[in-house]
Amino acid sequence: MARRLTPVSWNSLVRRLHHLGFQGPYRGGKHYFVTKGDLRLTIPNPHAEDIGVPLLKEILARGHISREEWLKWHD
Repeated sequence: MARRLTPVSWNSLVRRLHHLGFQGPYRGGKHYFVTKGDLRLTIPNPHAEDIGVPLLKEILARGHISREEWLKWHD
């Protein structure tokens, strides 16, 4: 049975992106971003609330990260 995506904290998002080869986060204008090669991926500002599944799916799609790749890195 496939595991489901769940909301994640900002710190968890950044930590998992590091495991996937991204560097940062860097401050750029109003938003933070991480980089991997030529790819620059904007991530939401670190607020108190978790990042919901719809936004997480959008971030993964823009970062060319598969669901399986994301789920193998759990905290």
